[in-house]
Amino acid sequence: MSEKRTEISELGEFGLIDHLNSTVLIKNSGTVKGIGDDAAVIEAGDHVKVVTTDLLLEGVHFDLSYAPLTHVGFKAVAVNISDVAAMNAIPKQITVSIALSNRFSVEAVDALYEGINAACEHYGVDLVGGDTTASRGGLVISITAIGEARKEQLSYRSGAKVNDILCVTGDLGAALVGLQILEREKQVYLSNPDMKPDLEKYTVVTGRQLKPDARMDIIHEMRELGVVPTSMLDISDGLASEIFHICKASGVGATIYEDKLPIDKQTFDTAVELNLDPITCVLNGGEDYELLFTIDQKDFAKLEKHPDIHFIGHITKAEEGKYLVTKSGTAVQLKAQGWKHF
Repeated sequence: MSEKRTEISELGEFGLIDHLNSTVLIKNSGTVKGIGDDAAVIEAGDHVKVVTTDLLLEGVHFDLSYAPLTHVGFKAVAVNISDVAAMNAIPKQITVSIALSNRFSVEAVDALYEGINAACEHYGVDLVGGDTTASRGGLVISITAIGEARKEQLSYRSGAKVNDILCVTGDLGAALVGLQILEREKQVYLSNPDMKPDLEKYTVVTGRQLKPDARMDIIHEMRELGVVPTSMLDISDGLASEIFHICKASGVGATIYEDKLPIDKQTFDTAVELNLDPITCVLNGGEDYELLFTIDQKDFAKLEKHPDIHFIGHITKAEEGKYLVTKSGTAVQLKAQGWKHF
């Protein structure tokens, strides 16, 4: 009898995580939160440590034909810092592990670390260790970030309550649109190496893809204003997908409004040029590394005038579902397409 084989694609990334988590047993009382949020949470005396890891693979997460190694280094740190920010914690240390094939020179590694060190400087974190090994293929980077907070300052995915306000920082969809432009110009170059890439008018969107910036500025500002989000995560897999995460973890529904969704003019115009629907880019783009969070109604006045926080909807009861209200006033069921790893 043949052994049953289940394809990973049948489960998808999050299904695989749930499947693996079902076999994990927490044994130590100091483990406050394990798998299932943007970072793990560990007791550390009068405060807690948050720990998160991200793995970036050449050919899957970045393409060195258009991504400079310095940018790759910076981005690898930024995406981990973004997960610390998503817990409402302050990053303190990182470890960096890399696997290199023999096509990388010492100078190439220096360029990568120039970006890593620049990110450490930017976010005020220390690089405290890691590992270096050989790779049979391309470049692999694994970064672990460690942050800290007091227990009551943490924001989990599971704290959203009915009538909380849904907020996002910055603007969305730019990283996806930037990726499409970079891929288009790469194909033009491959078909004709004499053609120079035409990236001049796409600096916003390509910059957001190549060198995103974790929103620690917002975390520090909310600390000063005395606002602790009731739930929060970062937008790595697309707005709709992240809303689904909050709804699942918190046992709630959500309604968002199309006319409240923030999109940069260059993102909008470039999406149209590429025959992409701008709102689809906003909902399902991913890799923007902005923050999605919920706040109690009483905190609205503290953030109301913030130029970079947008109020896009509200939390509803679970049975009311997840909806997008279009500009014409039609309620459309929200779909989470996100980014498929498998």
